Amino acid sequence: MPKPYAAPAFLTELLHARSPSGAEFEAQAVFDRHVQPAADAYAKDALGNRLATLNPAGDPVLLLAGHMDELGLIITYVNKDGFIYFDTIGGHDRSIISGRRVVIQTAAGPVKGVTGKRAIHLMDEEDRKKVPKIHEIWIDIGASSKKEALARVSIGDTATYDSDFELLHGSIGAARAFDNKVGAYIVGETLIRLAAARKKITAQVVAVATAQEEIGTRGATTAAYAVNPHLALAVDVGHATDHPDCDQRRFGETKLGGGPIICRGPNINPWIYTRLIQTAKKLQLPHQLDADPRPTGTDARALQMGRGGVATGLVSVPLRYMHTPSEVVDLADVEACVQLFVAFAQSLKKGEHGHW
Repeated sequence: MPKPYAAPAFLTELLHARSPSGAEFEAQAVFDRHVQPAADAYAKDALGNRLATLNPAGDPVLLLAGHMDELGLIITYVNKDGFIYFDTIGGHDRSIISGRRVVIQTAAGPVKGVTGKRAIHLMDEEDRKKVPKIHEIWIDIGASSKKEALARVSIGDTATYDSDFELLHGSIGAARAFDNKVGAYIVGETLIRLAAARKKITAQVVAVATAQEEIGTRGATTAAYAVNPHLALAVDVGHATDHPDCDQRRFGETKLGGGPIICRGPNINPWIYTRLIQTAKKLQLPHQLDADPRPTGTDARALQMGRGGVATGLVSVPLRYMHTPSEVVDLADVEACVQLFVAFAQSLKKGEHGHW
């Protein structure tokens, strides 16, 4: 019998880490622990980014960006009976927030709770058709009063769904935050493997675990300015369209297990796109294509516009059920992305700055 699939420890730790935008502490610690020892230089910044540099005198300068933040909730109000109200961090589907177990990160440690709303038995026919608004959902931590609740949590504390990583079958897994812990893993693991490889690289490589992507690609904006790269590759998750109720005429044809999705369009430098395709073919890596006619909803849009402009590419990991508590990814696609990034970095020659 084949051996059971084992997920990489670095990736598993990132998936366990709870890191809503602006509160990326746990993911930062994981990235620090695994990536810093392999880097020639390592830095933190005011937005919470982690910047690991290899071969600091190299040319061209290649920035690799994968964001480590995830969706979350932020506490805004506690009523007299101890029920907690919140707002959303990032783009939530309101129809699936209710009835979830959550973990609130507090100064004293994690506090568990449940998102509640009025039960279906207590609704009339019209109410049952409605999606509750955010202020109509609350978090129940078992407190009996406002005083008791505020002794355990504080206004501004953040929460995430209490839904952890597990393998479903083979290399296919489910997690609440594959978006985009896989990206942070890919850029960090790429640097680790480049550092360990005997093949010397010409490029300077800066692997950045970016902060606050889910609320406007904010970490990538400052990282692009600070690093001032010639070339940049962003890695994020992309929609796998191989499931029911997904019109491929509108969203294209991509699937789990089909390999990295390489983007093409105005956000993408054509020289980088061509090199990525050439590299994938040379490695005989399965890969897929995506066409996007506008700035993408990823770090790539911020990187491209850094300083005087950066030659930027985007590679995505196919994912089902984005922005839900149970996103699904084939970890074989994640590994293929790492291999693609390593080979791309190794292929670069001095003076290749992506100008066209």
